[in-house]
Amino acid sequence: MGLYHSTRSAAPCVTAKQAIRRGIAADGGLFVSDALGETTIGLDDLASKSYFELAREILGALLPDYTADEIAACVDEAYNGTFASDEVTPLVPLATAPNADGVATYVLELFGGPTSAFKDVALQMLPRLMARTNSGENADEKIMIVTATSGDTGKAALAGFADAPGTGITVFYPEGKVSRVQELQMSTQEGGNVAVCGVRGNFDDAQSAVKRIFADEELAARLADEGVVLSSANSINVGRLVPQVVYYFAAYAQLLRAGSIAAGDAVEFCVPTGNFGDILAGYYAKRLGLPVSRLIVASDKNNVLFDFLTTGTYDRKRPFFTTTSPSMDILISSNLERMLYYATDGDCELVAELMAGLSAEGVYTVPEQVLARIQEVFGCGWADEDQVAAAIKHCWDANGYVIDPHTACGYHVLEELPAAPGTAARVLLSTASPYKFPRAVAGALGLFCPPDDFACMKVLEKATNTTAPAQLATLEDKPVLHTDVVDIDSMSAYVEQAASNL
Repeated sequence: MGLYHSTRSAAPCVTAKQAIRRGIAADGGLFVSDALGETTIGLDDLASKSYFELAREILGALLPDYTADEIAACVDEAYNGTFASDEVTPLVPLATAPNADGVATYVLELFGGPTSAFKDVALQMLPRLMARTNSGENADEKIMIVTATSGDTGKAALAGFADAPGTGITVFYPEGKVSRVQELQMSTQEGGNVAVCGVRGNFDDAQSAVKRIFADEELAARLADEGVVLSSANSINVGRLVPQVVYYFAAYAQLLRAGSIAAGDAVEFCVPTGNFGDILAGYYAKRLGLPVSRLIVASDKNNVLFDFLTTGTYDRKRPFFTTTSPSMDILISSNLERMLYYATDGDCELVAELMAGLSAEGVYTVPEQVLARIQEVFGCGWADEDQVAAAIKHCWDANGYVIDPHTACGYHVLEELPAAPGTAARVLLSTASPYKFPRAVAGALGLFCPPDDFACMKVLEKATNTTAPAQLATLEDKPVLHTDVVDIDSMSAYVEQAASNL
């Protein structure tokens, strides 16, 4: 696969290592490669490949300037002994499909990593990829990772980058708008190179501020004088996106091994998403040759993606809702920009125009032919809070399987939508452990729910005969190390102060 460039400009081009190191392009665009799809992953021997083998092959195809030895080392460091299952992302069949169209449904469990969220899959990998960009003229340069989180990215990034040589990490989260478990995961994080800070505002406010920080040339110059460069651990970084492609192929391989499908059969994937990164990885998988019948975007009450996919108009000027699925409480879906680039056949000028409209007016509308191309690949649906709770209850009653509120959005959408024609199996991506949101899950199941999250975990364990991940159950005993809270306009100064401590 070739060089990378911005979604908003075809020049200059950079290597994969440079794109990962920089995180975001200088013009604010996201790094993409026009070679996506030139290399495909064969299906004939897919069933015989382990997750490790798939990761080496797929990352090697998408990040061509990394050597095979570098990729192999990254894969081993990221996944050897860090996930609960040897499959890394195990596939679990549901006894009863959410709807009655006769197509079997499976859950792809992405939450077996150290922070019990799907973002571990990428954020155990990104620091390893980042470490191997440090050579030549930037050998002595330090990297400050700056990330805004709606709940899960922050802890997963902290777990990946804590005490990583040559790096620091600053994580911002919307104060009061993540679950208590999520907040404690971040505020108890140990590490000499980490900074965690609440912000007064929502995730979109924080994410927009982080993008402005990356675009601040004066700040970049001051940091450069100190030998520091900024980069991102959000899915705007291609090094975050690429590792997520692997588990789509891994799901297909597991279906083949189980005899549930034959090579070449089409599979439909339903993905709870707010920032469009997790489902965009599925689009990349499709471009790499995976037989995907449809990718279904599942949204919560903040259904800006649903409206865009049905009308072609993206409008962030709407009420923001705080829901039981906080990692999806997003109105500006950054990774959609990459999809727009590919759907317009690489029309950087149009993408830049659309993004300028979103920034200035809060809205844009894509041409009809662009929307039609997107709708050929993507379906969509959304769930309100009552429907999320009902989906959790239905999944438990029908399957004896406990899901979290984000996964429940996807489950509800699968209840509503029949499978696309020619679909041999449906896969629901489960993005977080239900124990990250114990009160919402216990309440949906009709259980008595104590006000304390950790007491509620115990109730949920007893009622469902499941076990809370140890890294979540023990959080209440850990000391809180990070208590900073700032206004949005103080985030840049906070980053600069954190960088001075590297």
